[in-house]
Amino acid sequence: MKKTRHPRYARHRYPAEVISHAVWLYFRFPLSLRMVEEMLAARGILVSHETVRQWAMKFGQSFAIQIRRRLPAPGDKWHLDEVVISIAGKKHWLWRAVDQHGIVLDILVQSRRNAKAAKRLLRKLLKKQGITPRVLVTDKLVSYAAAKREIMPSVEHRQHRGLNNRAENSHQPTRRRERIMKRFKSAGQAQRFLSVHDQVTNLFRRPAKTGAADHRDARARAFQAWAEVTGAVTAA
Repeated sequence: MKKTRHPRYARHRYPAEVISHAVWLYFRFPLSLRMVEEMLAARGILVSHETVRQWAMKFGQSFAIQIRRRLPAPGDKWHLDEVVISIAGKKHWLWRAVDQHGIVLDILVQSRRNAKAAKRLLRKLLKKQGITPRVLVTDKLVSYAAAKREIMPSVEHRQHRGLNNRAENSHQPTRRRERIMKRFKSAGQAQRFLSVHDQVTNLFRRPAKTGAADHRDARARAFQAWAEVTGAVTAA
């Protein structure tokens, strides 16, 4: 029986399986575009690194949106943190929110580290998540307290550096990608890339204290979800 081609891949030379695999490699692992090109070439798939970049730009965001819709509801404890990143020689701030399970809720790249920037993050979180957390955990940056009083006045707020390791640790994959990509070229590029990267990481994330059998089952479900999200056909 002839396979039905997914409409999103119309007029593309390669099938969904190849394109989705290339996008998965790029966002899932700390690989450069040229590394992905070489890994595909090892399988006899000859595409340029520019083609991989175009695939990532065209399909990445739509894949991320569908992954977000499939993830379970976020936890009721949100950890917020910000880290400095250098873009075109200028200091920017990457704001990130994760729940108590380590799932990345959202990110926001901004040029400021003040109350206005913190308010933007909280408003974006409320709009995207559709719920208010029970507890907000942050470091001792005073901007969080000011933003929280205005946006989430009834939410419990815990400010302590030692309590926020979960959010701080979530920045580590970004640092690895930053090195591979030789820094982000613009705030927009960083926002677009990390918005996809974090959702792919969420889908394939291995929770702590998971046995080998449970991990294999969870990984199989993640691959199945990825195939459905991307329109690729899994092998029987």
